[in-house]
Amino acid sequence: MIIVMKTEATEAQVLAIQKHIRELGFKDHLIRGVERNVVAVLGAVYPELLDEFAVLDGVDSVVRISKPFKLASREVKEEDTIVKVGPLEIGNGRLVTMAGPCSVDTEENVMETARAVKAAGAHILRGGAFKPRSSPYAFRGHGEKGLKILAEARAETGLPIVTEVMDARDVDLVARYADILQIGSRNMQNFALLDEVGKAHKPVLLKRGMWATIEEWLLAAEYILSHGNRDVILCERGIRTHETATRFTFDVNAIPVIKRLSHLPIIGDPSHATGKWYLVPPIALAAVAAGVDGLIIEVHPNPDQALSDGPQSLTPANFEKLMEQVRTLAEAMGRPVAPSIDELAKTVKKAS
Repeated sequence: MIIVMKTEATEAQVLAIQKHIRELGFKDHLIRGVERNVVAVLGAVYPELLDEFAVLDGVDSVVRISKPFKLASREVKEEDTIVKVGPLEIGNGRLVTMAGPCSVDTEENVMETARAVKAAGAHILRGGAFKPRSSPYAFRGHGEKGLKILAEARAETGLPIVTEVMDARDVDLVARYADILQIGSRNMQNFALLDEVGKAHKPVLLKRGMWATIEEWLLAAEYILSHGNRDVILCERGIRTHETATRFTFDVNAIPVIKRLSHLPIIGDPSHATGKWYLVPPIALAAVAAGVDGLIIEVHPNPDQALSDGPQSLTPANFEKLMEQVRTLAEAMGRPVAPSIDELAKTVKKAS
């Protein structure tokens, strides 16, 4: 249920509504809009509650939300959510690109990749310090050592970092280094982990579970949002189907569906979806055409030597070619690529 406040409602009236919600044993969630504020009531509401709140001072209307996900729903918040990462905005109509190696392997490779993807137009550096692997014998990341390497790359290039956290016990550690906390496909329904990143004051990139429906995905986002963390970015990374020609099946349908159902920004991951480097560019362009707010692409200077997911990694040269194609298509779609991280930083500095 949501309580839509009048445009002239005072702050005191909003606070009184929130207090009344808590007194009745429910949780409240304030959403500040451009023209008016909305207060979401979380819990098993009963029909009489609508009439009870409708007569309170400052209330314009009370609406029962039909979707099982509430805070992620566009019924609750009509305006698109914009997630800020330093000077960068994700979801503001300009395309953002995250790029880097699947795993942090060596400092030399990470630094070389960071420089190359920045030069090609990437805005955020991706890289895994903790890696979930199907086999317990596969390379599973360098842990904090890997996080330190990513931090060094950020210090040199200025690119913010997105990296995965796999365990609720590691959230504080990863948050000390990362600018965006990534929840991988296998952990989409790790509810203890979702609770912890919801309490962290960091943006969260939530990848769709490989078997998850769109509703289940949005309910996973609801866990994070319900703890007060509103900076959630969804990521379509492919789902399991009966098809075996590709690693997964990129669900391009999910992009406009999410745009209709939710206000949260969504990015596409064509690397994991296809599993083959030569399929990454066409699927990336398909995602842009479908309306994503960004892309996350795996890039490695020597894919044949990568410790994980080499076959789906682009070389820096191929990533540069892809970015040229993305810019052309994004311009044609009326959703141009965001300025470089350096340009954005200069703009912020001038404004201050």
